Amino acid sequence: MKFAVLVFPGSNCDIDCYKAVEDGLGESVDYVWHTATDLSAYDCIIVPGGFSYGDYLRCGAISRFAPVMNEVAKAAEQGKYVLGICNGFQILTEAGLLPGTLRRNMSLKFRCHDTVLRVDNNENPFTSLYAAGEEITIPIAHGEGNYYCDEATLAELQQNKQIIFRYTDNPNGSVDNIAGISNQRGNVVGMMPHPERAIDAVLGSVDGKKMFTSILKAWRDRHESASVR
Repeated sequence: MKFAVLVFPGSNCDIDCYKAVEDGLGESVDYVWHTATDLSAYDCIIVPGGFSYGDYLRCGAISRFAPVMNEVAKAAEQGKYVLGICNGFQILTEAGLLPGTLRRNMSLKFRCHDTVLRVDNNENPFTSLYAAGEEITIPIAHGEGNYYCDEATLAELQQNKQIIFRYTDNPNGSVDNIAGISNQRGNVVGMMPHPERAIDAVLGSVDGKKMFTSILKAWRDRHESASVR
């Protein structure tokens, strides 16, 4: 399996994501600059956290127009896996690949600490190795992680089981305690907490590693099924 970690001016979690794949999975991974116009070689695209373009205008509002995002949209349409973490989640909502938006934290303060999430949907390619309802410890680091959508969109997310993670103790005011969501197809996931910072005991938690191993399992299962046919 081959992973791409996108890099925008101002990205600062790209190395963390790269190491999560390289050391945590032992799979092939490349950094891909925001001007790239071809992602056809990759099976999973990670849009990392940071402060792309300094978070000017709105978080992710400028990155959304980077050439590589056209390719991310194509990859998502082809059914490839796309994971947006923190600023990456913000970019995916700005690009229209995920519904809703991220607003300033209710406290108006930057929050940086461990938080407990509940796995609300473990029937997703990104979460299949977690148990339904499992509580996991994943760090957050954001000032604009307050997920918001209108009532109609929230009803759709709930009905379609697109809410992947919820906070057990909401740190930012997100509607319905939402910490992570998927698109309807389930191959695009965005979340504010940082699973790449929870893949080794030395970091304080290994609870994020199952997300990456779940992606690998989903890819292998898909290819084994295709080879049987």
